[in-house]
Formats: sequence, C-alpha cells, structure tokens
Amino acid sequence: MNRDLPPDEIILADESADDRELEILDPELAVDDDDDGSLDGERTALPDEGEGGLVPASATTSALQRYLWEARQYPLLSREEEDALARRFVEEQDPEAAAMLVTSNLRLVVKIAMEHQRYWMRNLLDLIQEGNMGLLQAVQKFDPFRGIKFSYYASFWIKAYILKFIMDNWRLVRVGTTQAQRKLFYKLRREKEKLQAQGVTPGPRLLGQRLGVSEKDVVDMEQRLDSWELSLDAPVRDDSDDTHKNLLPSPRPTAEQDLADSELRQLFHRKLMEFRQTLDDKEQDILDNRLLAENPQTLSEVGDRHGVSRERIRQLQVRLMEKLGEFMQEQIPDFKGQFADLIAGD
Repeated sequence: MNRDLPPDEIILADESADDRELEILDPELAVDDDDDGSLDGERTALPDEGEGGLVPASATTSALQRYLWEARQYPLLSREEEDALARRFVEEQDPEAAAMLVTSNLRLVVKIAMEHQRYWMRNLLDLIQEGNMGLLQAVQKFDPFRGIKFSYYASFWIKAYILKFIMDNWRLVRVGTTQAQRKLFYKLRREKEKLQAQGVTPGPRLLGQRLGVSEKDVVDMEQRLDSWELSLDAPVRDDSDDTHKNLLPSPRPTAEQDLADSELRQLFHRKLMEFRQTLDDKEQDILDNRLLAENPQTLSEVGDRHGVSRERIRQLQVRLMEKLGEFMQEQIPDFKGQFADLIAGD
C-alpha cells in the first residue's frame, strides 16, 4: 500500500472507488496557517455533560447532541500513543489499534466540520459523516515512520472529504468540477471582499490574475454561485397553471423551417440532375452507383464494368466530387452556408 503523502498538501478524492484516487489541490483552500489539526490543550465546543457524565435529557431528542456527547467519551491520545497504535496497525493490521486511532480523533472531525459549517448550513452531521470517512482513509494511508503527527496528517484527509462533499452537494448541478473551479468556490468571495475593502472594483480579469485562474473561470463561477435552482414543473406564478417547462422552446422544427428545408432539398435535387447531364457515361455510373446509391457498389464492381482498375475508379470519384462541389457553389448562392451539414458529411 502506498502510504506516502506530503503533509503540506490537501488531497481530494474521486468518488469512483473505495481506494480512492488522489488529486492534489491548493492547500490554501482549507488549511489555516496556525492550525496543526490538533486538539491538544483545547476542548471542542461540545454539549455539556450531565451529572455523573450521563447524557442530558435534552440530548436524547437530538441525534447531533447524542453523537457529540458520545464523541467526548473517548479519551484523547498523546503523540506517543498515536505513534504506537499506528505502528501496530501497519505492522500487525490490528483492527483494535485502528479503532482507537479513529475514536480518539472523532472530536477533531467535529472541530473541522464546524469550521466549514458556514459553507453548509444544513445538517452538521452531514459534514461529520464525511469527515469520519476521511479519518478512516487517513488511518489506512498513514505512515508512522515518517515523523508526522497522525492528527495533523488526518486533518488533511478530513478536510478533503468535507470540501468535496460540500462542492458535490452545493447545488443539484455541481459547482466545482475542475481544480480551478474548486479553488474559486472557496476563495472568490473572500478575494472580492478584500479588493472592495481596498476601494478596488473586483472585475473578472483582476480576480483571475490574483487567484491564478482564467477570466472565463471567474465569470462561470460567479454565475453558478449567484444563480438558483428552479423546478421546470413549478408554476410560473402562484395563480397560474402554466409551468416553466411549458415555456421551453420545442426541439421540433417550426412550419417555416420545414418549408424552407423542403425548398432547399428540391433546389439541390434539381441542380444535381442538371449536373448529371454534364457527365460522361462512366462519371454518371459512379454518381448513381457510388455517391447516390443507398447500397453503394464497390470500386471493384464499377471498375470491372468499365474495364479499369478500382484505383482508377477511386481517382475518378474524387475528381467527380470536386466537380460537384464547384458546380453547386456556382449554381446555388451561399451553398456552403445552406448545405453545411451535407458538406461536413461529404
């Protein structure tokens, strides 16, 4: 198992498999400079315990409060204890050691989830659950022989899973599908506020230069963040039976388009017959049985009929197509524009 992972990089995981592929992102997306991912010397803001360490009565009605209370029941480990458990898990694959590493860092997951709650104002348990998935992945990937503190290492996995969950579920349509978009998702608004505080108008070009992305990426992300989702089945107005779906343009061509297409087909057929009259017998045979036939004959079949090689028929066919294109351009104004699909498909 590859356990190498630089501690100064954030990792985001692709959801395609349990053993997820890693994608390196900008560490500024989720890491504070003064945050080492540790809970030493501090207590995460969890609900107070009742007398005798029992769950308060109010907590029994809240899954979140219950979870937070249970997370506090597991003791924090020292760095030496974490290292010993990590070595035991790597060398012996001891599940008990892995479980102790996980449970002792549940409060770290809660702490990080609360830091990101401003991006996810729904159920905090959603973020905690994703963070726990990152914690489990950290236990699997951690290399205790590199001298890195486990809680610091795990914080990157926890943040990565939480950030990806937020971006995947921010809207029904994902807002962060590329590395540039993920960077913008978390830094665009903050950078705009910073420029506005300096009296500078935050235009897309300036924001792109400061964030190291293209101007188009800035415009696209602003549109995604400022827009809202709308059901096509929702009524246009409260007092209306018409839905937004009824106002969408029909994909079927209009009567005017059908008439115009019919006239173009008739014009093309008429000019094609005129062009056919200018050809000799061999060229007419190639046109009829090679270019216009639903089941074209082979080059050899046409060649045998005229006593020439298949290569000669191929050369004549290429020249015939060139002559046909020149004839149509002379006879039909804007032939390339009106018959672009035909030309593209040869």
